[in-house]
Amino acid sequence: MSSNHSSAGDYDSLKNSRRGRKSKDSGDIGALSGPKKKSSTDSEETRRSQTDEVDKGLSRRPRNEELPSEEAFALEPDRKNVITPKPSDIVEEPVPKDREHVKERKRKKVEDRARKDFTMLDRDSWVKRNGHYLTYIGLYTFSILVLYRPYELIPGLGFLAATAFFVAAATLFIYIPAQLSTEGTLTYLSIEVKMVILLTVIALISVAIAKSSRTAWAEFNEIFIKAVLMFIVMVNVLRTRRRLMGMVWLSMGIALVLSYMALGMYWRGELGVEGYRVGVNIGGMFGNPNDLALHLVTMVPLAVALGVASRSVLAKLCYFTMSGLFVAGIMVTYSRGGFIGLMCVAGFLIWKLSKENRLQVIAVAIVFFALFIALAPGNYGMRLLSIFDPSLDGVGSRNQRRDLLFRSILVSIRNPWGIGIGNFPIVGIRNLVSHNSYTQVSSELGLLGLAAYLVFLISPFRRLAAIERRLQDRDEGRWFYFLAIGFQASLIGFCVSSFFVSVAYNWFIYYLIAYAVAFRRIYTIEFNVAEEAGKFSLKKYIPGWQN
Repeated sequence: MSSNHSSAGDYDSLKNSRRGRKSKDSGDIGALSGPKKKSSTDSEETRRSQTDEVDKGLSRRPRNEELPSEEAFALEPDRKNVITPKPSDIVEEPVPKDREHVKERKRKKVEDRARKDFTMLDRDSWVKRNGHYLTYIGLYTFSILVLYRPYELIPGLGFLAATAFFVAAATLFIYIPAQLSTEGTLTYLSIEVKMVILLTVIALISVAIAKSSRTAWAEFNEIFIKAVLMFIVMVNVLRTRRRLMGMVWLSMGIALVLSYMALGMYWRGELGVEGYRVGVNIGGMFGNPNDLALHLVTMVPLAVALGVASRSVLAKLCYFTMSGLFVAGIMVTYSRGGFIGLMCVAGFLIWKLSKENRLQVIAVAIVFFALFIALAPGNYGMRLLSIFDPSLDGVGSRNQRRDLLFRSILVSIRNPWGIGIGNFPIVGIRNLVSHNSYTQVSSELGLLGLAAYLVFLISPFRRLAAIERRLQDRDEGRWFYFLAIGFQASLIGFCVSSFFVSVAYNWFIYYLIAYAVAFRRIYTIEFNVAEEAGKFSLKKYIPGWQN
């Protein structure tokens, strides 16, 4: 019984202690959940007392003890007093230019440009075999007969007048089997060859729909098709530097002869064109002073480029003297189109050949231009000023050219398929040609013919420029580098000067672009572009580039 009473007493005491603990906990919870409200005066007094206590604590701090820094207070900021700035109030500091980033972007841009050049040049798959020895002899002989016309210079050689046709036929007869045995095709189909073939097809179709089929066939058969065939032969036969330079010297040689004859005729006062202009005795391509000036304009940059590329002082002297004679020959023709083309060529050469001391070269060029105008033949300045003032043109050719240009544009718009090769004089003014190679093609061969002609003119530029960029600052590619610039300048001279003459079907441009294509072929083979595919290196193709 005693044990039972003790256990019951323990149970009661434990129960009472639990009740007391619960009441205490409930009192605490009530104190937390329901605090008494204080007046504003009490809260203000409490805040002041806390501030005084902090000040007293700071005053009791020893002198050698440092106060907490502002950075320490910043680690535990008062969240209630933090003011978040608005986005408009935030002023961003300018980010400094990252030179490494700029250099990397420049590097990438140059590398991409070099890779595109490499891919474009590698696209041509040239056969390395030479061959065509007899074909080259026939081509060279035919070019002498066409360019120099010895039967017109020397009366005793009149029997050679009919030989050009037979030489051309023999050249083609030799070319076809030689080309088939060398490459297995009649021609390598570069973009220039494709455009020439397209132009030929369009011209042949235009004969059937021409206003005068007889006139169209005569223009196609007697002039255009001969230039096309010789162009294709040159593209496939000129496979070495020696062959290419042989043809270039041939073209420069006739330019030298024509310049000498023109200056001699002017000196003797033999001004047979309009009473003040020189017309050389050689007919064919050069009977018109404007055509003569155009040929000389295309030869000036080649002579300058060869002179700069040569390491021989004597060769430099010869080339630069030739270029001076060409310029003098252009002057005595009084050709305004030739002058404009010459200025464009000079500007291009100055820009390309004076990268290190461009300002000095430009200053010297301005001095030479002033001397050029001062030493020009009489009335030459007035002739040039007539470009801007029609009243200074005594014969009124400026207004006539303008009317012909507008007429050819109108014919092109009304006849988008063309009126037939060689047929513009039928619808022109007083049976005159358009005096513009571009509208000559658009009016006679249609807009499609004009597109093919423009691609034919422009396509060599890109590849020549790619060769130039890849060879800059390379001593071993000196000849290729300067010749690439020279051919570009020659094409610019033709494109500008041909805006004032109708020479789209003549030999001028076909010889020049054939030289450019052959030049590209020789470069590609000598530098083994095709064998280096997939081995691109920035240092290798951008000489002087520093990583």
